[in-house]
This record gives sequence, C-alpha cells and structure tokens, in this order.
Amino acid sequence: MKVTLTPSAPRGKIKAIASKSAAHRLLICAAFADRPTELVCEEINEDISATVRCLNALGAKISRKDNLFIVLPVKNLRQSPTLDCGESGSTMRFLVPVVAALGCGASFKMSGRLPSRPLSPLREELERHGITFSEAGSNPLTIEGKIGAGEYRIRGDVSSQFISGLLFALSLLEGESRIIIEGKTESAPYINMTLDALYEFGAEPERCDDGFVICCGGNLRSPEKLTVEGDWSGAAFALCAGAISKGAKVSVCSLDPESTQGDRAIIELLVRFGADVRRKGDCFTVCGGELCGMEIDASNIPDLVPILSVVAAAAKGQTVIYGASRLKIKESDRLSTVTEMLTALGADISKTDDGLIINGGAPLRGGEVSSCGDHRIAMSAAIAATIAEGEVTIRSAEAAAKSYPTFWDDIAALGVSIIKEED
Repeated sequence: MKVTLTPSAPRGKIKAIASKSAAHRLLICAAFADRPTELVCEEINEDISATVRCLNALGAKISRKDNLFIVLPVKNLRQSPTLDCGESGSTMRFLVPVVAALGCGASFKMSGRLPSRPLSPLREELERHGITFSEAGSNPLTIEGKIGAGEYRIRGDVSSQFISGLLFALSLLEGESRIIIEGKTESAPYINMTLDALYEFGAEPERCDDGFVICCGGNLRSPEKLTVEGDWSGAAFALCAGAISKGAKVSVCSLDPESTQGDRAIIELLVRFGADVRRKGDCFTVCGGELCGMEIDASNIPDLVPILSVVAAAAKGQTVIYGASRLKIKESDRLSTVTEMLTALGADISKTDDGLIINGGAPLRGGEVSSCGDHRIAMSAAIAATIAEGEVTIRSAEAAAKSYPTFWDDIAALGVSIIKEED
C-alpha cells in the first residue's frame, strides 16, 4: 500500500493504543497460570496475534470478546507443535526458553527478517542445559529436550528479550534458579516490564548483583482480570508530530506517567529538545517550540531512534544519537533505513558505528520513500511528512500494522490529509 500525505500542522486528541510489549508478557503469564484470566486489551496488532497463535498451539485457549482476551490456561500441553511467530522477535525469543522449560519441543516458523535476527547467545546457553536445536539458520527452527532449575548465564548486550524469556521459563520450573547477566544490560526497562508481569501473577524473581534469583517457580497465580496499559512507543509518533510543527497541538491520553516502559522517556526528551509539553492526568499534550539539537543515549530506548531522528531533523543544530548499534538487527537495519528515508526528504543525516548524526533545521522536501517493510520507518516517515514542503508518498505503508494497526486512522484524526492506494 502507498500512502500520500499533505503537509499540515497536526491538531487534536487521540487515545494511546494498548502496549504490545505489555500484552506479550501478560498473555504468556496468563497462558500458564492456575486459572483463567480476562485481559482488557483495546487493540491487537500482528505481533500480539503471533503470541496468541503460538500460545493456542501449545494448548492454551485464548479467545477475543469485544476488547477482552479471555485466556484459559494450558491444561493439556501439546507435543511438538508448530509455532508460527510471524515477524515477532518477542514471541520467538520469549517462547523458545518457555518451550524448553515445558519439555514439549516445538518448531518455530518465522517470516521476514526474523530468521536472521540473533539467537545464538540464548541458543548456546540452552544447549549447555541439554536442549537440542535444528541447524542454525533453519526455518522452521526445531527444539527438543527439557531444561531444569539451575544457573543460567546470558549476555546482556545483544537482546533483553533473552533475559525476559529465561525469566518466564524459570518461573515455570520448581526449584531455585539463577540468571547471571554477563556484560552491560541493554534495554533494561523491557526487563522491568517482564518483572512487572510476573509479579502480577504471583512470581517473585529477585534481583541480585549480577542478575536474578527465581526462588520458588512453578506456580503462576492469575489475578483474574488485568488491563494492558497504553503504549508509549506508539504514542511517541503523535507526540513528536506535535513537537516539530509550528501551530501543532497534539494530545495523547491513556498513558501511565509512572509506567516502567522505557519509551516513556519521550516526554523528557521532547522537553530537552525544547517542545512545550503539558500533562493533565493520563493525557499529555505537546506543542511546537524552538527545538535545538542535543546528544541522546539510545541504549535503553532503541525503538525511539527513528522518530527521534525526525525530531532532530526539525531541530536547529546538531543531534548525536549513540548506543544504538542493535538497530542494525531489527525489522530492517534501522540505522541505514532511517538515514535513507530522511536523506530522500532532504535531511542532513549520517550513520556512525552505533548511531546517527543529524544536522537539523533545514526544510524537508516532498518526495517518495519506502518503509523497507519496517513499521517504525513507515510511521516516522509519516511524521516527517507533516513538515515537508511538498507531498510525501510512503511505499509499503501497511508495515505500520505490525505494531500500530490504527496508525493511519489516528494520523488522519489529527487533521493530516492522507490518500491510500494499493501498490
């Protein structure tokens, strides 16, 4: 699908979508709890659907009614199911160790760039504990065997999802386990979200100097009903649209100011850029200001880098983003694709080994860009289009549905003219 946007200053109020990061985690806990759980989740996207599909394949019964997931936990574990993860890295990296803990074996089917995204640190540690994998790079990837409670070592600088997956898995096993994290932990807020989900279901992993201790796994207790919080990652796009355009005023509601989501940092970052940011309850309003470039450590907020690059292009002076080398292994090589997208629109942007340098303040021009099949590139291009000097056409714009199915409707609700057509 192609989407063409006419530049305009966005104005209006929208509601944040449900956090896919929180939904993944709560669904997994609910699928292995002691009794059913109702999970209020206003919207679902492709990644959440992948997790639901895989949990049902393992033996859970998850159904959708209005804005609810009704989760009947696994009672009869299926042996050697095929788990279709789509392009969802979270789904696969969480469930590989979970399947290893269950001992049922499984074949993990993957799409897009997922087969090429790193798994080796997790694979090697599970192999050390007796799990057998099919040949590296195979699709589907098949695993067999069963792990037990014990000591697990994992690198912290490749993906926090490996650590989250082990936290889920070891919380299903009786006995004491320990996770030792080697090196610097990247994207630590996502691990905090995993802990929050486990705490909601009665698990008690404890932090220690070098990782975590899981003292008494094997008994997740359903709180019966939970609500998935609003998504700061998705809200960042609309909030940034309010920041970069004179005359813009954008409000996003249903956001928890105390959330453990790392992307809540967008508020602090927009203030540092110079935007006018106000809060009333769970609603945040952003208006444009005199934006100035700055340095940004993205090691805990990698998903914000594409949209922060758009803000940086609108800000006067230089912005340096660092600590983002892991963006090379996302749905696209995001350091490359965001550079290509903004360069096509006339921005002065270049890559470094672990980030980007943007010399902002010059007008963006209209033109045609590609999302490269990456949801965050598609949405970032849309926000850049609001301040371009001419129309911007985005190819493969349907990629936004991976994390934010209602994105184009929400942008239109803010007064931005959008024309959709099939490629």
